[in-house]
Amino acid sequence: MSIAGKIALVTGAGTGIGKGVAIELARRGVQVAVHYNQSDAGAIDTKQQIEDFGGSAMIVQANVAHKQEIERMVETVAERYGGIDILVNNAALQLNFDFFEHNESSFDRMMSINLKGYWQCIQAVIPYMKVKQSGRIINMSSVHSKRPTDFDVVYSMTKGGIRMLGRESAIELAKYGITVNTIEPGAVDVGKQSARESKPIMTAEDIEKHKKTSRSIRDKFPLGRVGRPLDVAQLVCFIASDESEFMTGSSIRLDGGSMLL
Repeated sequence: MSIAGKIALVTGAGTGIGKGVAIELARRGVQVAVHYNQSDAGAIDTKQQIEDFGGSAMIVQANVAHKQEIERMVETVAERYGGIDILVNNAALQLNFDFFEHNESSFDRMMSINLKGYWQCIQAVIPYMKVKQSGRIINMSSVHSKRPTDFDVVYSMTKGGIRMLGRESAIELAKYGITVNTIEPGAVDVGKQSARESKPIMTAEDIEKHKKTSRSIRDKFPLGRVGRPLDVAQLVCFIASDESEFMTGSSIRLDGGSMLL
């Protein structure tokens, strides 16, 4: 696919889906800006993996809850690489708080990172994309934009908002040759997660009980497994390519068929 030589900014690229996306884009010849916020260890590892196979990557830091930091980050990437062709909005906060555990502070934090951060990252890259009259914006949402999580009401709210942000942005930006699409992954195996301010969805006792009573993986996922970061990354690469130029405002569910059950 025709993405070699393009310039991408991937937020939250030190771990999980973002890491997989950054590495696969670079493997296909894209110059990648690897974003992180608090811990640079994951971002350094992502950059090293990219450079190990001869790819091009740089590391940028920013708290995507703050507009000034986003603008600084985007300007840094554009100055280094000469513009931005692809934005992958992926950085997100997931606290796994139930309805009554959330308060105004936790609500505001999640909205600022997961939703306002996406919106402001889009705003920041638009001037560079308008110059070329082309661009690809890819927002990472979740199947929980369509169905409840049952583990974090505010998380679901942000994911639903991302879906509509993508649709509205697609209308506004089409005249500049910029497409905006949303990916809605289901369960993705991201390995051991980095430390963060969150609680597990289930306790150890819950997990053991769940193992005894749950259906098999095949029953929950028709394709027989959960997703991998590479599954998401390959879809990102297609959306980022010229082959997808007529697709915009779409929300693509990527869940191995689990929503069908």
